[in-house]
Amino acid sequence: MSLVQFFLHNRAQILQLTIEHIWLAGISMLLAIAIGLPLGILVTRRPWLNKPILGSANVAETIPSLALFGFLLPVPWLGDRAERLAIAALTIYALLPIIRNTAAGITGVDPAVREAARGMGMTDRQLLFQVELPLAFSVILAGVRVATVLTIGIATIAAAIGAGGLGEFIFRGLAMVNDQLILAGAIPAAVLAIAADLILGLLERRFRFAR
Repeated sequence: MSLVQFFLHNRAQILQLTIEHIWLAGISMLLAIAIGLPLGILVTRRPWLNKPILGSANVAETIPSLALFGFLLPVPWLGDRAERLAIAALTIYALLPIIRNTAAGITGVDPAVREAARGMGMTDRQLLFQVELPLAFSVILAGVRVATVLTIGIATIAAAIGAGGLGEFIFRGLAMVNDQLILAGAIPAAVLAIAADLILGLLERRFRFAR
């Protein structure tokens, strides 16, 4: 059976696992943005938190994915379900690019623009939401782009703890020494990562030129 025939014969299962993969990566990214964006802003407002926050995110990034799953397993509520455990781990991995780019984007705003805004009587909150974040948006989006591609790739490991996703094909193929099974998981995962990179890249360029 050729690879194309294999894909056609197993299209329902491939589609189901692709949807699971998108769900795992999507929820993880939403959580990472919800956590990473405020932390990135906090770093710009409290410079002394730069090293603790970015340092912790850097350390988390260096931990092998399976080891991180093991570290999180004893955590109450997370260890009860594989999906929760996988989402928590993927969220942690996605934090560094978002925090770093949020901080870089805000600190990179032209000081003259910031001073002009303050001269107009803007409060710190108004300065952040009406000036700094809009001007830093393309840089922040670049961090989200990197984190998304990273998350889609690492999400294949989630199958190792029974969380589903396209990694199920990959691990099954490795166990059975079956290239078709491996490619059935690897090709859709690669297509998802490339598609996400292209879409977010287009958005990033659009906002960069719109500034």
